Amino acid sequence: MSSFVVPVIDVHNDNFKELWPAMVVALKTSSFIALDTELSGLGNRKSLLAESIEDRYKAICHAARSRSILSLGFACYKLLDNKPADSYLVQVYNLTLLCSEEYIIEPQSVQFLVQHGFDFNKQYAHGIPYLKGNNKAGSDYQGVHIRALFTELLRARKPLVLHNGLIDMAFLYQSFYAHLPEQLVTFTADLSEMFPAGIYDTKYVTEFELRLTASYLEYAYKKCKLDNIRGLASGAAGPHVQVEFCQYSGHMSSYVDFRECPDVISSEGQTEICERFSAFGWCPNGTQCPLSHDTDLIVLQDEKNKEDKRKKRKRQRNKKKGGENTEDSSIFEGAPENKIPHMEIDVQEQSIDGPVANKTDENKSVTTSHLPDLPADTDNSVESMNKDVLKKSPILSPQKKKQDTGTHRAGFDAFMTGYIFAHSCVTDRKTEEGATRSEQPKQDIQQWLPSCLNKVYLSGKSVPLNIVKSTFAKSSKAHVQKMERVWESRQ
Repeated sequence: MSSFVVPVIDVHNDNFKELWPAMVVALKTSSFIALDTELSGLGNRKSLLAESIEDRYKAICHAARSRSILSLGFACYKLLDNKPADSYLVQVYNLTLLCSEEYIIEPQSVQFLVQHGFDFNKQYAHGIPYLKGNNKAGSDYQGVHIRALFTELLRARKPLVLHNGLIDMAFLYQSFYAHLPEQLVTFTADLSEMFPAGIYDTKYVTEFELRLTASYLEYAYKKCKLDNIRGLASGAAGPHVQVEFCQYSGHMSSYVDFRECPDVISSEGQTEICERFSAFGWCPNGTQCPLSHDTDLIVLQDEKNKEDKRKKRKRQRNKKKGGENTEDSSIFEGAPENKIPHMEIDVQEQSIDGPVANKTDENKSVTTSHLPDLPADTDNSVESMNKDVLKKSPILSPQKKKQDTGTHRAGFDAFMTGYIFAHSCVTDRKTEEGATRSEQPKQDIQQWLPSCLNKVYLSGKSVPLNIVKSTFAKSSKAHVQKMERVWESRQ
C-alpha cells in the first residue's frame, strides 16, 4: 500500500513487566535493531564540535554523566521467510525513563520536547527508574529492569543501527552499562566487543554512501521511502523494502500509539520552503515560522532542483564543449552543495538549536542524542511520515495531525532509522550487482553494507569514527568484568 500505520508500543513503569517477555523475544529474533534516545540536554555545543575528537569525547562524557536519557526507542526488524526478499516484521517500542539520580535538564530540551508532545508529568509519574554508571542496585544480568533489558540487547548479538549515533552510544553506555572510560580509544574498543555484529550509523550512510541532498533523519527516511515506493509502483527489478507489523488487540491496543505514514503530497501550489529547515531539519522559529517545514515538499523540491541542474549542465556542455563551466560541477548526484549557504551558521546562534557547522543533522536536537546540533533535529517534526509499503496494518487509523507540527518520539525515530538502513542495504546490492541478488537466500545484515560497518558519523569531519579495538588499546576493566557476566549468564 502507498500509505500505512506504524504501531509504536508505549512502555512505562506500569506495564514494563507485562511487556518484558515480548521485548526480549523481539530483540532475540530480530535481524537488526535500530535505537534512538531523547536526552535531558547535551551541555556546551561548541565543545561537542571541537576540532579534536578526543576533546569532543570528553565533552560527550561530561554530558552523559551529568544529563539523563528521558526516553529510549528501539525498532526490531526481522527478515521474514517465505516472503519477497527484504520483507520485514517490525516491532517498535518507546520506553519512558526516569533517572533515579540527580541530573541536569536544560530549558531548551524541555521547550523542544514539550513542543513535540513529550509529557513530563507522565515521565515523573510513570517513568521506568534506573541508576547510571556501574551496577549499584542488584544484578544487571537478571530481573526486570532497564539495565537488564540493555543486557538482553547485548546478548542478542544483533547489528545495532543508529542515526548520528556517537552521543547515543555514550549515553547508553553510561546510563545502562558502566562508567564511561576516560579515553575514546578505550570506549571504541569496548563497543566493538559489546556489539560484535557491528554498529551502523545511518547519518554516515546517507552522507557518504547514498549522498542525499540532506541527511537529517526525517528527510532521509522520507527520501528513502519515496524512492522505494516508486520502485514498487514502477515494477522495477527488486528487491524492495516491505514492512509488516504485529496486530495488537484487546487491552494491548491501549498501549499503542498508531503513527500514520501518509502518501507524499504534491509540490504544486505549496508555500515557500524554509531554507534553514530544509538544510538542517530545524528552525529557530519553530512552529511560528511563516515558511513551510513540510519535509515531503522539501524532498520533492530538492529532486526538482537536482533535475534542473542536470538539464542546465547538459545544455552548457552542448553549447560549449570544454568552455568555461558556469555551474559548480560539485553539485552532483545528491551532494548537499545546494544547502551549503544555509549551513553557514554562527555558533553563537546555537542555543537550543545549534545545528552547528555543517552538521545538517537533525533530529536529535538538544533533546536527542543526535549530535550536538541538537537543534537540528530539533524540530524533528517527525510527524507526518510519508508512505511506505507493503502492508498496512488493519488497525485503527490515527487522527490526522497538523503536517507542520508532528510529535517527536524516540520509538518512531528508531523505526525511521531502521527503515533507512534496510533501504540502504537494498540500494547497496543493486548498485553492486544490478539487483541480481533479489532472490538470494537471506544472510547476515552485516554482509550487506560492508562499507559502512562500524563507521560512526562525525560532524564537520570527512572521515568517520571507526568502532574497532586498536592493537594499542585495552578494554576497560568494568567492561571486561561485565562481559564475562553477560556471556556467563546468557540463557
